Amino acid sequence: MKHLHVTERDGRYLSELREIDPPVPQAGEVLVRVAASGLNRADLWQIAGHYPPPPGEPEILGLEVAGTLPGSDERVCALLAGGGHAEYVAAPRGQVFRAPPELDLVAAAGIPEAFLTAFVNLVVEGGVSSGDGVLIHAGASSVGLAAIQLAKLVGARVAATTRTAGKLVALAAAGADLALLGPDAVTEIERHWGQDSVAVVLDPIGAATLPGDLAVLASGGRIISIATLGGAGAALDLSLLMRKRARLIGSTLRARSRTEKAALVAQFRRDILPAFDTGTLRVTIDSVFPPARAAGAFQRMRDNANTGKIVIDWR
Repeated sequence: MKHLHVTERDGRYLSELREIDPPVPQAGEVLVRVAASGLNRADLWQIAGHYPPPPGEPEILGLEVAGTLPGSDERVCALLAGGGHAEYVAAPRGQVFRAPPELDLVAAAGIPEAFLTAFVNLVVEGGVSSGDGVLIHAGASSVGLAAIQLAKLVGARVAATTRTAGKLVALAAAGADLALLGPDAVTEIERHWGQDSVAVVLDPIGAATLPGDLAVLASGGRIISIATLGGAGAALDLSLLMRKRARLIGSTLRARSRTEKAALVAQFRRDILPAFDTGTLRVTIDSVFPPARAAGAFQRMRDNANTGKIVIDWR
């Protein structure tokens, strides 16, 4: 089978298709013929040598796919710890779920990593509920757009940020009540919602946004830190953290065990997946690339040019 091999040189990506034997599913795995695979920033970090796959997982890039089970027409999505940017992948059975019938497989490839990341961190870690104020940073990313929709699905009000004025319309289209440029977020949230009005913050930025997160947080609020795009070394006002009885929660998805992921996928399948059938949830596809032009896909993500999911079409 073919798989993507991607390297970075002088700030530019180079990709090639390499041949390797198809994976042989082990106990608890199923073989998926990949129709499309979704890009994630974790791919870029892995290329840079900063985010290796967990022990025992494939070295091939790619954390999410949609495709079919060989020998049948069953359409599935799969959440992976690696191996997705290839023609076939051996996926843990507990991390495979049906592809919504209303979506083609290119769109369905944008579900697993983005929507499960949003679900795990907003619902499971953050405990978002109806009426909560939610702040989502990097709202035009695939995770951000998924998180906006999920927060609205449970009845929360949503403020979402972006650094790019041209992306504000995408935040509003996804359902954000407040679509904000990052530097204005604290002022605008307090102007519209009042002080101490945010119950949960979903933050992939880190050092650059943490002080503002704590400033707008309600008593008992939660900040869910999922990445450090704006730096890892943050100053934290511990007296304010204590006064607000706030919680700062670090969270990742890839490093969790297969058993834990299977339980999360089962909950997602039961509580969230049906919303794709009704059109309440949708995948925002930014762009689609063939494997032969994959370097452009990785470059587009590195340049922060995308709004929503970038997908490799393997069909």
